[in-house]
Amino acid sequence: MEMKDKDEKTVTEEKNDESKLIEEMGQSISQNSKHLIHCLSVIGQIEGHYVLAEQNKTTKYEHIIPALVAIEQDRSVEGLLIILNTVGGDVEAGLAIAELIAGMKTPTVSLVVGGGHSIGVPLAVSAKRSFIVPSASMTIHPVRMNGTVLGVPQTLSYFDKMQDRIINFVTANSSISEEDFRSLMMNTQELVLDVGSVLEGGKAVELGLIDELGGLSNAMECLYNIIENSEKRYL
Repeated sequence: MEMKDKDEKTVTEEKNDESKLIEEMGQSISQNSKHLIHCLSVIGQIEGHYVLAEQNKTTKYEHIIPALVAIEQDRSVEGLLIILNTVGGDVEAGLAIAELIAGMKTPTVSLVVGGGHSIGVPLAVSAKRSFIVPSASMTIHPVRMNGTVLGVPQTLSYFDKMQDRIINFVTANSSISEEDFRSLMMNTQELVLDVGSVLEGGKAVELGLIDELGGLSNAMECLYNIIENSEKRYL
């Protein structure tokens, strides 16, 4: 009887921990599945060095970074599915997260639903394979900064260098050419109050920014294939 009560308590604690993970971090771990997959959602605005207003839906980089480290070293986690619906945010924080994902040995697949705005583009292409649903879009525009900006040459130089970092990362982790990406970024004909471009799902795939057009089942199937092919290489 005592052993049964202990087992029931353990199950209850695991369920509570999982609920807390979903509620506070936007993450979940599938238990009864073909492979053990960790789901990480990046939604709203990427919150970096500055705390955003309470009414903003944010993804905090101080939550995501340690979660990625834990996933990479956890032997029980076989793959990572990243669900993206972001409106951009802190450029350096988003790029830091993207670099961590790109450097993981754990099989990774990203799925863009809704939108991948600004820094959401590097996050989408950072996975080993990227998907986008037909109704989603990718918004590409130059680096911008809110608040007080010093009108000196060094500021423009900083913007240029940050922009080059993003362009280099995106072109290194996708099939789009630097020329095409820069052209989309500097387009003045499409956005009313901004410079840049909006690519619908099919167009993002056609240009090589995203690997495939598909939904959740397609992304999961691809992740399973990556996991199983990785296992064969180590047999």
